[in-house]
Amino acid sequence: MTGSEASPSFRLAYVPGVTPTKWVRIWNERLPDIPLTLVAVPAAEAPALLRAGEADAGFVRLPVDGADLSAIPLYTEQTVVVIPKDHVAAAVDQVSLAELADDIVLHPLDDTLGWEELPGKPAIERPATTADAIELVAAGIGVLAVPQSLARLHHRKDLTYRPLSEAPESRIALSWPEDRTTDLVEDFIGIVRGRTVNSSRGRGTAPAEQPKAKAKAKAKRTDGSGAGRKPASGSSAGKNSRGGSGGAKGAKGARGAKGAAGAKRGKPRRRP
Repeated sequence: MTGSEASPSFRLAYVPGVTPTKWVRIWNERLPDIPLTLVAVPAAEAPALLRAGEADAGFVRLPVDGADLSAIPLYTEQTVVVIPKDHVAAAVDQVSLAELADDIVLHPLDDTLGWEELPGKPAIERPATTADAIELVAAGIGVLAVPQSLARLHHRKDLTYRPLSEAPESRIALSWPEDRTTDLVEDFIGIVRGRTVNSSRGRGTAPAEQPKAKAKAKAKRTDGSGAGRKPASGSSAGKNSRGGSGGAKGAKGARGAKGAAGAKRGKPRRRP
């Protein structure tokens, strides 16, 4: 390798709320010689980061605009409402949109739910980030609807959350630039999809024993193949078999006739 050639590596972007630990662990087990670098990125900036080549692939929130980015949807998150622990909704297991009619529902600029119509009462000003909105919830200014992973990410002891029914949901996807679908990207796609090392769609080669097993099976079919086949009609083997059988019957008949003749000759003659 010349000095101008860079060592292979893989850069994986991820948006807040996504925990890529499991996939990173599998990568390190399968490709220990290729380091994986994690790149944290705000959800709104993830597509631009991928287009700029600052990451090879990334976990993003859908939708992803533009045909130049490929995306594999992975899962959909439950939407929850973050509330103070002394809020009336903390006494129930689930909250509906109608039950937030009297609450100020905060709508941060980095919102990931894509509301067509926000429930409740609007705040005077939109918080810049979800983290800022969480602080306002803690101050008793309003409540906040977010994907459950973000509620966990911004957990505070004085706050809790409840599932929010009838609300839009956020979907997580693996995305990468279509024109840069490299071998390493294919490797990571295989990991995320749960493929094994020797999957036919992965880059790993099939076990060496498979060709040998096929040759062994073929040899087994051809070895001693005549043992199980019936002799052809009118074949010499059939004739010999039938001839041998007839000879045995003839010999048996000859022996019987000879014995009968011997018995006749041994009969005493009557004297005159």
